[in-house]
Amino acid sequence: MCDTMAARGRATTTGFTLFAKNSDRERNEAQFLEMVPAQSYGAGARLRATYVVIPQVARTHAVLLSRPFWIWGAEMGANEHGVVIGNEAVHPRQKPQRKPALIGMDLLRLGLERGATAAEALDAITALLERHGQGGNCSHLARRYYDNSFIIADAREAFVLETVGRHWAAERIGATRAISNTYTIGTRVTRASAGLAAFARKQGWWSGRGDFDLAAAVTNPGNPGLAGARSRCDRATALLARQRGRIDAAHMMANLRDHGAAAEGNRGWHPDVLTGPTICMHAGDRKRMGQSVGSLVSDLREGAAVHWVTGTSAPCTGIFKPVFIDCALPGHGSVPGDRMDAATLWWRHERLHRGLVAGDYAAAMAELAPERDALEAKFRARVEAVLAGRGSATTRARQRVVDQCWLDAERAEARWLRLVSKAAPKPARAAYRRTWSRHDALAAADVGS
Repeated sequence: MCDTMAARGRATTTGFTLFAKNSDRERNEAQFLEMVPAQSYGAGARLRATYVVIPQVARTHAVLLSRPFWIWGAEMGANEHGVVIGNEAVHPRQKPQRKPALIGMDLLRLGLERGATAAEALDAITALLERHGQGGNCSHLARRYYDNSFIIADAREAFVLETVGRHWAAERIGATRAISNTYTIGTRVTRASAGLAAFARKQGWWSGRGDFDLAAAVTNPGNPGLAGARSRCDRATALLARQRGRIDAAHMMANLRDHGAAAEGNRGWHPDVLTGPTICMHAGDRKRMGQSVGSLVSDLREGAAVHWVTGTSAPCTGIFKPVFIDCALPGHGSVPGDRMDAATLWWRHERLHRGLVAGDYAAAMAELAPERDALEAKFRARVEAVLAGRGSATTRARQRVVDQCWLDAERAEARWLRLVSKAAPKPARAAYRRTWSRHDALAAADVGS
């Protein structure tokens, strides 16, 4: 399960677009931050996506990716022109294709590599979808097949794209928009694939009377995750509405850390009390197997896009750090796998994260969260200063800011880990501890639970 949000124009303090996404996947499925430079290719070049080989284009854009370690594509990312994309699993009435094809994460990366605007990225994804289709297992250790929805945005424009097989519909986003793991486009369709409505009618999903409503026609009412997806989407929509007119990067970071209305003002809140999914998703026992394993916030001011990444799971326990597409990513280790590897940022953070959720989360976060927020505020001030200064046009000035922020974050997390390791344990429920212990065993390491 995932959540993606966008805010535009007068809804934001900058007048431009803000974007945010949490990627929820299996709890040992490490995600990797990767910068891929622009590249040129000769005639007849091919590329290997996660499962299939397709023709390559003459030139690709430079991209920042946050991708599950075993997948060619990405859960979210940005390109050198200030285009950002996040995807969601959606579940239509028809069974998703099991035969390997492009998966949603591949389509996302291809859209970033081939689109210099949100509209161009939308065109690239839909053309690839119609030509090659979507299909194949999208899960690390389990078997999960699904179709995809996306938010595609640049500084001035944003779209929701929702797909069913090779069919699709897009809606231009107004002031704010949120999507989750369910169809959300109703009758306000900006563009659609040829024959979409006729396809739905032929399947018996739509009577043909009145305006065609995509979500009503294609949503699978038997999807067991439907209620949770709708509740998370409603929560994100409400948060954006509450903040409208003053939304900035800090609001988007806070939204990705949201644990729902029940956690607001509850000083004793612990992830083990969750009975359903939340925007900041914590895995647990029962049916709550997903975990937020990566987070991205993008501030898409024209000519000055800055991206904020955790590079870790659980945004509530992580730190958002700045990235510019024309700057090098600070060292954060090689591509992690599904085994503990303290040489990688993602697994180093798991020691802290799992120590927090398996112990006295409330007491620890009461101490750590204020420092986390103050540190991020300092990072945002540094970024604003360099963008406002004469040196903002130089990559060197931005690189210094990026490197310093990442170093400060690394030192803070190391200090927090020492504090959590020394704290007296206050165990969570036994069933909650057991489910985390099983995954720690799969990771072949004692990482805190």
